[in-house]
Amino acid sequence: MVQTIVQGEKYRFSLLTEKLLRLEYSEKGIFTDSQTQVVINRDFEEVPYQLVEREDMIEIITTSYHLHYHKNQEFNNKSLTIDFSYNFTEYHNQWRFGEEAENLKGTIRTVDEIDGAVPLEDGILSRNGFSILDDSASLLVDKNGDPHPRSDSGKDVYVFAYGHDYQEALKDYFHLTGHPPKLPRYALGNWWSRYWKYTESEYRELITRFEKKEIPLSVAVLDMDWHLTDIPEKYGSGWTGYTWNRELFPDPEEFLNWLHQRGLAVTLNVHPADGIRGFEEQYPIVAERLNLASEIQEPAKFDFNNPEFRKVYFEEINHPLEKIGVDFWWLDWQQGEQSSIPGLDPLWTLNHYHILDMKKQGKDPVILSRFAGPGSHRYPIGFSGDSIVTWRSLAFQPYMTATASNIGYTWWSHDIGGHMHGYKDEELALRWVQFGVFSPINRLHSSSSPFFSKEPWIYGMDIEKNMIRFLQLRHELIPYLYTMNVLTAEKGLPLVRPLYYDHPEEDNAYTYKDEYFFGSELLVSPIIKPENKKLHLSENRLYLPEGDWYDLFTNLRYSGNVELSVYRSLDSIPVFVKAGGIIPFDGDLKKTNSEELPLRLQWKIFPGKSNHFELIEEKDGNRAVTTIRLDYEQKVVTIMVEDPNQVLPSEREHLLTFCGTEMFEPKGDLGQTLPFDLKLSERSFLIDAAFSNAITINVEGFQPVQTQVIRDKFFDLLNKAEIPFSEKERIWCYFKETTDGFKLTAFLQQIENEDLRNALYELIYIQRS
Repeated sequence: MVQTIVQGEKYRFSLLTEKLLRLEYSEKGIFTDSQTQVVINRDFEEVPYQLVEREDMIEIITTSYHLHYHKNQEFNNKSLTIDFSYNFTEYHNQWRFGEEAENLKGTIRTVDEIDGAVPLEDGILSRNGFSILDDSASLLVDKNGDPHPRSDSGKDVYVFAYGHDYQEALKDYFHLTGHPPKLPRYALGNWWSRYWKYTESEYRELITRFEKKEIPLSVAVLDMDWHLTDIPEKYGSGWTGYTWNRELFPDPEEFLNWLHQRGLAVTLNVHPADGIRGFEEQYPIVAERLNLASEIQEPAKFDFNNPEFRKVYFEEINHPLEKIGVDFWWLDWQQGEQSSIPGLDPLWTLNHYHILDMKKQGKDPVILSRFAGPGSHRYPIGFSGDSIVTWRSLAFQPYMTATASNIGYTWWSHDIGGHMHGYKDEELALRWVQFGVFSPINRLHSSSSPFFSKEPWIYGMDIEKNMIRFLQLRHELIPYLYTMNVLTAEKGLPLVRPLYYDHPEEDNAYTYKDEYFFGSELLVSPIIKPENKKLHLSENRLYLPEGDWYDLFTNLRYSGNVELSVYRSLDSIPVFVKAGGIIPFDGDLKKTNSEELPLRLQWKIFPGKSNHFELIEEKDGNRAVTTIRLDYEQKVVTIMVEDPNQVLPSEREHLLTFCGTEMFEPKGDLGQTLPFDLKLSERSFLIDAAFSNAITINVEGFQPVQTQVIRDKFFDLLNKAEIPFSEKERIWCYFKETTDGFKLTAFLQQIENEDLRNALYELIYIQRS
């Protein structure tokens, strides 16, 4: 283990990088090199530094900080100070031990019973350039993965001094605490979840109807009613259970096999707090192995700190259920943070040992469970809890999701559409689904009310149509999402990240908290408030960074470095592609389930800059990489395929769609050229013939549309607006007769209706971009 250490009788400073420092203090002089619940790897490169040592004082200096410490004094705000080599603020570039430091925040344990926004816990990023991670209360973890209390109650604190290089800070944080595991491909599609007492026939009918509606699903979630819940009073609550309710599911194995045949992975919900009781069909073998008094049906008390209970729990309860088709578990723990070991959260223990067990079996290390503090990113996927069905709840989730990356928690799964309470609002349901499509995990969910569910066909025609289209879009995005999933696991690049990761010096990147990057190519600003009933449009105020940005749904170009109100009807939300963006889609969702690699890839390519995208695909542990490279200056596109183990379908097709472009003709024999789409300004070419490792396409003429015509959109907006006809005609006549954008902008200022004024201004802005 490489560590750069400065140590005394009661203190130890570990210089992990020039920007990452560990501070330890112990009255007994006991320091630990063991893993903890949070930290698992302190092996970094050797760090250059300067040491100034006097009789009672030491100073440690790197390029990022200058530490002053009075030797062997207990760490406090007088004995230990650090000056940071950043000038982001005039008064806050020094930290005294124990002081709170400004923080860009991280995430929270759960949104249970929360209606709207709440304060978040700290992350490891700060606009002041430094942050603090206190690991003092974290238990030690031995080589077998078992946690143990520390032998000394000293201080164990990490100082992150990365300035505004947020991505580097997160990369080193993952090096320190472990990378998130790579999720299975199926986790990235659409999940169906409902707290409902389904019968097997009802569930089959449900899935069949999704198929007939051409709504792709990838995960089937069975909430708690899969097991016995109506049990004799002497056993207590039926909340905990592991025995199939065979009145509902007569043949569980055959049913799970039926789901698998339809390309669905399966997870079961469990509330493990009540242990294993006498009514369970597994109880006899559990009682025998744990030496329980079976004659009085002594329960196997839930205690994950007991290795014997854990062993039985996995071997006699989980593994048999997994053997018949359960792919992973939904650990619905809501019973507090206390366990038989002081300071050890039972939720953390459940998450930890479940992932260890899956790894031991060689299975995908995935669960669905709540956040249990820093380090929980090693145990995805996060279940954010029982959200309340209100606009306030939806409005909190984009910020909460993006900011969670600041503590490495990149895989949140929300109850899309909300779980409980609240009220019926079809527009809210749709907007929540649209956010879900552009969130890490899209799990539709609802409570047991007969009036409340998420099947698209229970809503009005417009809502149903748009829900279906967005759920199809989520499936089409799986190739893009899987690549980002690999980059998260291997390079520490989160799928969802706040704007300030890429634009740390821009104030607006911190102001617009509901906006985020979604992978390397997209910027998303979800609709989180109801539409204007007079305009039938929803407004979002957003910030577009420097450069050109293209609306994903219309291909219209927006000039960046602007704060702008944008307006969207029910069929769209603000999603933008950067200039030069390249996005892979599943080009035939009807033929591809979530675990298969698509026969046809559609590549959407946007003009303006050179760029490349490396699509990562895997099967049976083997990897293929397809690279699309756009040389914008030379007007050349190259497709390169690396597939040494023949992972990819032999008949793969590539549909290249050039978006937001003037009409042009490619040069060379490319296969089928599709008609130019005038509405979207798209030119598509289908390469359906096999080619060797690479193919180059000359796309001379691929350039942004010079004049963006917004006349039809302007008319349509006015036509739908519920305002006086005289006002519509006045605005329309002036628009038709005026080509000067500045005069139009000045004219719009006379319109009293602010939303109408801003919505029309967005169109004028597009025309001028």
